[in-house]
Amino acid sequence: MEQAPSTLQPSGSVRAGSGSEEPPVPGLLRLACAGAVMAEALPLRVELALGRTSPELGEAQDPRMSRSHARVHHDGRRFWVTDLGSQNGTWVDGEACVAGTPREARRVIRMGDSLFVPSADVGPLMRCGVRVVEGFVRGPAFQRLLEQVARTAGHGFSLHIHGESGTGKEEVARTFHAQGPGARGPFVAVNCAAIPQGLAERLLFGARRGAFSGADDAEGYLQAADGGTLFLDEVAELDLGVQAKLLRALETREVLPLGGSRPRKVDLQVCSAGNRDLRAMVANGKLREDLYFRLGRPEVTLPPLRQRPEEIPALVAMSVRELSPELSAHVTLLEACLLRPWPGNVRELRVEARAAAQEALLRGALRVEVSHLGPSAGTAFGPPSSAPLEPAPKTSSPPPSRVSPLEEGERARVVEALRQHGGNVAATARALGMHRTQLRRLLERHGLSLEDGSS
Repeated sequence: MEQAPSTLQPSGSVRAGSGSEEPPVPGLLRLACAGAVMAEALPLRVELALGRTSPELGEAQDPRMSRSHARVHHDGRRFWVTDLGSQNGTWVDGEACVAGTPREARRVIRMGDSLFVPSADVGPLMRCGVRVVEGFVRGPAFQRLLEQVARTAGHGFSLHIHGESGTGKEEVARTFHAQGPGARGPFVAVNCAAIPQGLAERLLFGARRGAFSGADDAEGYLQAADGGTLFLDEVAELDLGVQAKLLRALETREVLPLGGSRPRKVDLQVCSAGNRDLRAMVANGKLREDLYFRLGRPEVTLPPLRQRPEEIPALVAMSVRELSPELSAHVTLLEACLLRPWPGNVRELRVEARAAAQEALLRGALRVEVSHLGPSAGTAFGPPSSAPLEPAPKTSSPPPSRVSPLEEGERARVVEALRQHGGNVAATARALGMHRTQLRRLLERHGLSLEDGSS
């Protein structure tokens, strides 16, 4: 990735974060300027006038901003943007501002080739910055979480990481391993959801010759992790019988292979991860209660990418340049990525950014623009795009028993989008990547109302 402003700090170490006792500092996050990505905090006590040569913007100036471009006002709860008659216009949450008319900003502000994100607290970014470490982008929230994980690794046997798919749980697990007593030992990652049910016991605990037809001596994942860390992703997907044997192995630190008569001692740390609530899975009989108490605590929660906007431009720029160093990410691409919820988080963003770069190359373009980004990239999974846009009468809605329940994570995304947009259907639909009629139908089918997003 191009060595941009100093606020993006490539480093091999993690800076200690500040405590939560620091009072919040409202302001703007400047994440792009004139083709360069950055992560800069602009405190805003009440009002901030921005434009070319503004002293608040320092040396990084945008020639496409007018000398007096726009004014940003914070009323204690919300951010308001007023275009001051700029030559190239001001865009708020993807829509052009009318000069002289204040407009509330919730997600992103574009002035010229610069992007600003309103934030209730820019203090963490001021203290920690954004770091690129071994190809991973780490914003303030991620840095603080890794510091907590490092402390846990030095004193604990296990750690559970809760977070949506694609948020970077394996990177957190590797930090737990690197900071623990078995850092010099192996790190063995196991996707429990991908293990065929009939093979789970053999793969986890190994087997001895003759244990079953065609069996040879084979080492299991627990033996392979001896002296290091075993990472069990989606651990609750294991069969309950296998969970019982796993618990015994972790309690006794002994592994008895299939067909074996003598257990083998193992010394390892265990890190588990999942995107579902383990306590709820215990209540539903999907996870053993005793295994939960062995693996489920302590727990850290990895915030989704949509709550870490300061990481997005850097991730997009890195992904584009990985495909072709000659390509650059245009401000409209970065703006679109900041506006979309990215249910697949970092994994989805990087895949779609590379796909957009590939599309730009096929078209012979030298920069990746929003037109190269797939229309459904980064959007929530809603009704199919071929569905009719006309609103269906309420009486035609299928009975509740025939409507598939909305996934917990998807429901939370819809409610959060409603909250962020004050219940405005059109704005919420744009953020979720669907037509407003589709959103109304989704709300109706799943018993959600506009008030569900009110704070």
